[in-house]
Amino acid sequence: MTVYVFDGTMDGLLSAVFDAFLLKEEPERLLTGGDALPLFCERIHKVATDNEKARRVWTGLEKQLPKEALRMISTCQLSELPELWQPLFMFVCKVFRRGCNVVREFADPDVLAVTQVARRVMHEAHRMKQFVRFQKAKDGTYLAVISPDHNVLPLITSHFHDRFNDQPWLIYDAHRHYGYHYDGQSPPIRITFEDESAVPFSLTDGKLNDDILSSDDHLLQDLWRTYFKAICIRERLNPRKQLNDMPRRYWKYLTEKQ
Repeated sequence: MTVYVFDGTMDGLLSAVFDAFLLKEEPERLLTGGDALPLFCERIHKVATDNEKARRVWTGLEKQLPKEALRMISTCQLSELPELWQPLFMFVCKVFRRGCNVVREFADPDVLAVTQVARRVMHEAHRMKQFVRFQKAKDGTYLAVISPDHNVLPLITSHFHDRFNDQPWLIYDAHRHYGYHYDGQSPPIRITFEDESAVPFSLTDGKLNDDILSSDDHLLQDLWRTYFKAICIRERLNPRKQLNDMPRRYWKYLTEKQ
């Protein structure tokens, strides 16, 4: 059994594809550095991540695949699922060996796995657009804290940039410790905090500190909770459907659930 070991990044995976074709090999397993090696391992090839190799492989994919398929590859790698790397590696290799039609071969387990993961990521990105709740700071900046299962923040930033381009905002991923900030003029930029103990909001529930929160935001939050209760018809309560539409794992950052 030939095993490839890479660094767990997208550039590393594309470099592994480049090496596989350069060496004319079909490795049975693709592992990251921390994975346990299989028992019957005949050869281990350590993949050195090379940006030029990765660029050449991606350029080849652009020639082979339509934009929708390329978007699917970019989207599924945001899932951060360690079990994704193997089917994604095999999927990319099969594109070069069998052509663009492989993306429609859903009987192939690798194609099916990549497609399903991409759909899950897009589904959560769609949910995040609904579940983001902003708070207004005294300086006029609107803050929202999220903690999605997948790294969907890069997928939803353009949505908020298009709809709230007249006001500054910050959306922060508490699980991955980074966010995107829009100052009202320039395109949104990725930011991190050097000392997260000094951030002006709670990573637990997303609330802004009282000394920074705008004086009228408490009123707006109370109005939103009142509206949420007012539209709830007790005789038509359906907790199971509510949990399906609004999973409990998102509640801690929802104003109406606090």
